[in-house]
Amino acid sequence: MVLRSCCKFGPVLVWFRLGYVVLLWLCVTHLRCARAETKTVVQKDAEFDVTYNDTVTSDNQTIYAFNHTVSRNKTEGVRVTVDVLSEGAESSPILFVVRQKQAVLSFQVPLILRGLYQRKYPYAHVGRTLCQPPTRSLTETQYFFVDVSTLSSLGTHYQLRISRVDSFTLHTDKKFSFTASPSQPQYFKYVFPEGVDTVIVKVNSEMTFPCSVMSIQDIQCPVYDLDNNVAFIGMYQTMTKTAAITVQRKDFPSNSFYVVVVVKTEDEACGGPLRFYPLRPDELIDAGNRSKTLDVVVSPAISSDVYVMGMLFCLGIFLSFYLLTFLVACVENKRMHRRREGLLNPADMSPAETGKPGVTPVSPYEYGSFVDNASTLSSEAITDSIASDANYGYMERSLESVAGRSRQESLSSIEEDDYDTLADIDSDKNIVRTKKYLCVSDLARKDKRVLSKKYQIYFWNIATIGVFYALPVIQLVITYQTVVNVTGNQDICYYNFLCAHPLGNLSAFNNILSNLGYVMLGLLFLLIVLQRDVIHSRALDRNDLNALECGIPKHFGLFYAMGTALMMEGLLSACYHVCPNYTNFQFDTSFMYMIAGLCVLKLYQKRHPDINASAYTAYACLAAVIFFSVLGVVFGKGNMVFWIVFSVLHILATMLLSTQLYYMGRWRLDSGILRRIVYVIYTDCIRQCSGPMYIDRMVLLVMGNIVNWSLAAYGLLKTPNDFASYLLAIAICNLLLYFAFYIIMKLRSGERIQCMAMVCILFTAVVWGFALFFFFQGLSTWQKTPAESREHNRDCIVLSFFDDHDIWHFLSSIAMFGSFLVLLTMDDDLDNVQRDKIFVF
Repeated sequence: MVLRSCCKFGPVLVWFRLGYVVLLWLCVTHLRCARAETKTVVQKDAEFDVTYNDTVTSDNQTIYAFNHTVSRNKTEGVRVTVDVLSEGAESSPILFVVRQKQAVLSFQVPLILRGLYQRKYPYAHVGRTLCQPPTRSLTETQYFFVDVSTLSSLGTHYQLRISRVDSFTLHTDKKFSFTASPSQPQYFKYVFPEGVDTVIVKVNSEMTFPCSVMSIQDIQCPVYDLDNNVAFIGMYQTMTKTAAITVQRKDFPSNSFYVVVVVKTEDEACGGPLRFYPLRPDELIDAGNRSKTLDVVVSPAISSDVYVMGMLFCLGIFLSFYLLTFLVACVENKRMHRRREGLLNPADMSPAETGKPGVTPVSPYEYGSFVDNASTLSSEAITDSIASDANYGYMERSLESVAGRSRQESLSSIEEDDYDTLADIDSDKNIVRTKKYLCVSDLARKDKRVLSKKYQIYFWNIATIGVFYALPVIQLVITYQTVVNVTGNQDICYYNFLCAHPLGNLSAFNNILSNLGYVMLGLLFLLIVLQRDVIHSRALDRNDLNALECGIPKHFGLFYAMGTALMMEGLLSACYHVCPNYTNFQFDTSFMYMIAGLCVLKLYQKRHPDINASAYTAYACLAAVIFFSVLGVVFGKGNMVFWIVFSVLHILATMLLSTQLYYMGRWRLDSGILRRIVYVIYTDCIRQCSGPMYIDRMVLLVMGNIVNWSLAAYGLLKTPNDFASYLLAIAICNLLLYFAFYIIMKLRSGERIQCMAMVCILFTAVVWGFALFFFFQGLSTWQKTPAESREHNRDCIVLSFFDDHDIWHFLSSIAMFGSFLVLLTMDDDLDNVQRDKIFVF
């Protein structure tokens, strides 16, 4: 009975308890509402340029009502300045809400701004500029209200002042000075004048720090003018002493924009030191005085006429080289024609003209043309005339014997491997290549067709490499440019912002255009090489004695590869300058390594055609160089382990290459190498003190080892940040060393340098000197932060379109073209000299 009674009244108790809870909730709500009704709200009519001192608590709220007249033809800024005078306001800040017709601005004071690692910096003095909504009426009275409230039960004293900014609108070419801080950002309005479509906004300061940000934003509310939101819209860049942004009218439909300047809470983004870590995570850090005085000026950019002049100037410079080459070719053709006439009518020429009675020195190309045109002369008479010239040491053999030998060679296999697999041929190599004094004939014994095919692979391989390398590079830099345009972050790319002229979606068209010289001059060099190749091939088809037996063996595959590499350097340098930065600098340097390596190989091939490296070996080594370049960019900065490994590999590679060059490839790297080294040291240094057998080679290799060991030591001790340039310096130093050695040995061997080659050498040296001068001007550097890099920016120097780096592009492309011509013509004096009279060094 008792249990049944409890079950009967159970639901009644549940409902009773639920009603009791609801009643308590209603009572509490009523008490809160009653308390809220006791909060005092005071609205005051306020005026501009009056400082209001007041106190706010959780029980009262103050509203300041302002009104002002705005005009469609005149824009005035309105600035709110607030100071909190009470101590300990950080725990219960005051909230200021500015209500306008089309915008609401709210902020707390003290204003808490965050830095890295969530460090907090309080600012008790805050100044903000109100966003000005556009008006369609000629004049209009606008109202806005400033609400002041807090949750602190204690009274907090503050000061409020509303003032007009008379110089809110910037004027063209007029400098304006102002002061900003993290809690007091500034922004100004600029309206495009009629006839001006592009302007450059420049902000300068004599103070390096504090770090600041310049932003260009459209005319809309709200304006993002704090450190934590300035990057939300528009274009922006960090700055220390200078910043510059090129602005185009087409990007702003209202034909106007805001120039926003914000001072950051910390200097780390501009390369400054980081402040100390707080002892507690929520500890507030006093930022100190971070006010910065700046100047802003807006200037018109160049017009479309300057773009046209710049492009015509660029084309004119390099087309002039085509014209000059055509004129030189005409002069040479006329001179050759006169010499042909002299050979056909030797009796009509004086001894002074011929150099000796009845004899005129003939180049292989002139001689081939002479055979075509002088059909009345017998081959025997021609051969006798050539053989009579003792100055050039012609061999006394008839053209028929040369032709017979050529036909006999054609019956053999043209595969190069056939020469290297026979034991007797290998023994013959050891006998020939280890002679104390070598001649070109000793190292030009392989079939010419085999070597031509071998060296043509250089061209086809680099063309293939260029296509596969360039396509993803182009795709990547287009992505870079798209990211810059979409995000507005101009710290991604290291331009010379004082001379960066946009065109379409490209931010610095002038830096891209100036690379045209590499492409045009590379193509011109290919045409020159093709012309020589065709003439030489015709001479070989005629079994021309000079082409077959005299001069440096002519293989043009490496020259084609060099010209292609120069064109690819222009293309990839242009891609790099779409968005130059640390990560894609390898685009600009990869084919520089290629060019330096190909030039060294060409110099070596001139007198070592049989033993020069194959294309596969050469490009594999260059691929290893580029691989280390990528590793250096990614891991090399300040990484001592990387530098130790690289320096050791650099020294080992130098020693292996030195051994290869000294013994002409007649050595083996196997398990017995150490035993042979010990034996050579014992026999040549301990048992009997004998000097090196190949003194000239030893001098070159000793100098090369000194240079490379010194560069390795420098890299290990200094660990330079720009690893790609360091690697390029190694390649250039070795190339210059070998070139200087080649020239010295050429003159030492009694050979001479012809007039054309000497002109090319002198011209190239002068142009290289001027080019390096402009290169070291350093208009930007990605070894520093973007803000620090902009301190090196300079104005344009040529046609208000090209800067110093563009001049470097012009001059370096000309200098490279001249360097290639030097390699092409420096041994033309040997075209009539027997190969067994030309020394190898």
